[in-house]
Amino acid sequence: MVNITINRSTIELVEGDITKQETGAIVNAANPGLLGGSGVDGAIHKAGGPQIQEECRKLGGCPTGEARITTGGNLKARYIIHTVGPIYHNGKQQEAELLSRAYRNSLNLASQYKLKSIAFPSISTGAYGYPVDAAAKIAIKTVMDYINTHTDIELVRFVLFDQRSYQAYKKALEELIEQK
Repeated sequence: MVNITINRSTIELVEGDITKQETGAIVNAANPGLLGGSGVDGAIHKAGGPQIQEECRKLGGCPTGEARITTGGNLKARYIIHTVGPIYHNGKQQEAELLSRAYRNSLNLASQYKLKSIAFPSISTGAYGYPVDAAAKIAIKTVMDYINTHTDIELVRFVLFDQRSYQAYKKALEELIEQK
């Protein structure tokens, strides 16, 4: 586990299962229909129970880069913030901006709901094919920029599914700290 404090917030990196997090919200790397899928999305829907599916159906979807919120269902987290990251094509179709917006809009929702903690997966790096090294830099920078100007969220945890992702996020965090 790695953690650093910026402003009054802590950024934490852990390898693990996002469905087991006891944060105010966990973030779901969702598809635009919000109706469950594979990877993180499927795991969250399965662990959260049918209530999540019912709430998502009422939301009517979510465009790429935006975020929506539901209760946490059977999860330990009180809320699930569903965000849609971009499908990676060639890096020249606004993928970086859309990925950054997915993180920023998730943080905005957490602030709006007065949540003190949030747990993110590595958005878009699974089925959507975003290179994890590039995605990690965008994710960490977006979060650092946000907590530099917002002090309401005390903990931003990145819950990485495997060692490869964990190492990519650790490297991105170390490089961005050095640049400050």
